[in-house]
Amino acid sequence: MTPGLFITFEGIDGAGKSSHVDALAQAFRDAGRAVVLTREPGGTPLAEQLRALALNAPMDPLTEALLMFAARRDHLAQVIEPALARGEVVLCDRFTDATFAYQGAGRGFDAGVLGQLERWVQSVDAVPPGELRQPQLTLWFDVPPAVAAARLAGARAPDRFEAQPLAFFERVAGGYAQRAKADPGRFARIDADRPREEVRLQALGAVRARGWLA
Repeated sequence: MTPGLFITFEGIDGAGKSSHVDALAQAFRDAGRAVVLTREPGGTPLAEQLRALALNAPMDPLTEALLMFAARRDHLAQVIEPALARGEVVLCDRFTDATFAYQGAGRGFDAGVLGQLERWVQSVDAVPPGELRQPQLTLWFDVPPAVAAARLAGARAPDRFEAQPLAFFERVAGGYAQRAKADPGRFARIDADRPREEVRLQALGAVRARGWLA
């Protein structure tokens, strides 16, 4: 059986990552692969309820982080792990890197606590003991926070995260840069401050470079 693939899309709000998920999904389908499109927080009925709380209800940083990891555990158990076991391609809009970027760098929450939660939640039977379920590839859509803010302006009523000031997103962007520096083999930086078609080709190129698409 063809092994499953787990690819995540990361970046600050307004980076434009979500608009490229469908294009990559279609490329995999054209190659004969079954594809699961999902997102975090969310992806299951329970996780979607937790998403609504996290995006709209006032809470402190620890509560926010716990909600994110609770949603992630259900998402892994109900969607991601079964799909990978079937040999499917899982394309996920955000995963744990977002928690370290938003709750860690953005909110200033303790990275050590986040790391412990990561170890508890992402230890699954399908990976060897001591290892965690992580994406095989993370497409990081990197864009200056000021550009992202301009894209979001007036697009819709902002949620708790989108309504944060520019300084918050500058910290989040720095958090993503730290994660990419710590795991360069997994991350592929996409220059998202480019025309849409150029960004799409960068994302496809990063996947093709791994040999997963012709």
